[in-house]
Amino acid sequence: MKLKISHTTSYHYDAPVPYALQQLRLRPKSRPDQMVLAWDVTVVGGQRQVSFEDEHANTVDLISFDPGVKEITIECKGEVDVTDTAGIIGKHTGFVPLWLFERSTPLTAIGPHVRALISGFDKPDDALDRLHALSAHVLENVPYSTDQTSSELTAEQVLSAGHGVCQDHAHVFIAAARGLGFPARYVSGYLMMNDRVNQDASHAWAEAYVEGLGWVGFDVSNAISPDARYVRVATGLDYLGAAPISGMRYGHGTENMLVKLQVEQQ
Repeated sequence: MKLKISHTTSYHYDAPVPYALQQLRLRPKSRPDQMVLAWDVTVVGGQRQVSFEDEHANTVDLISFDPGVKEITIECKGEVDVTDTAGIIGKHTGFVPLWLFERSTPLTAIGPHVRALISGFDKPDDALDRLHALSAHVLENVPYSTDQTSSELTAEQVLSAGHGVCQDHAHVFIAAARGLGFPARYVSGYLMMNDRVNQDASHAWAEAYVEGLGWVGFDVSNAISPDARYVRVATGLDYLGAAPISGMRYGHGTENMLVKLQVEQQ
């Protein structure tokens, strides 16, 4: 399936920004299940300083703000041809060893709520079936809700709240999968929705490593494994390692962010 994507993020400040740097993980890569036909990232109000691959083989653009700017816009446009592999990504590649994905992070730390989640469902003997059962169990315990929009709640905090969005589902699933002995990671990317073209934000899901299959994706929020509507952009141990945009700035001005995203079949 050929997908056309237009993604614009604008930052507005009520005072000039003297200095700021941002890391952009906004460039999908061609791989056996997705072919990037065209992709372009443009920045208005800043300059690209360098592009590099991070430890997870994500393409990162480091940009600086123009001194004294009050508005900066980052626009991505492109086309990607995606093949449905039932969520199976395949063998592990990249610069870091597989065992690294068994390590907890502050956002995916295993505490009493995660341990209770792990012990609270029937675990099929088959590893893939066990992970699908875990995905359904996470959604049952953490129904989808946009009541909170912070992307940096821990898995424990999400389970305590009892609701969450796609980033929260990914963190809870990753923590629980690691607790069950599976390497797991966070994925940021795009999803073509069946009922709309315009969206408010990009998407996130999780992947776990299954012996004999390799990496397999699980979109807890939509209760499926990713299909041809999904474009993978970046992976990491959690949101902080795969965030589409992250960075730092000096100054005391208030920041307002506006996102415009369109994903449609070409």
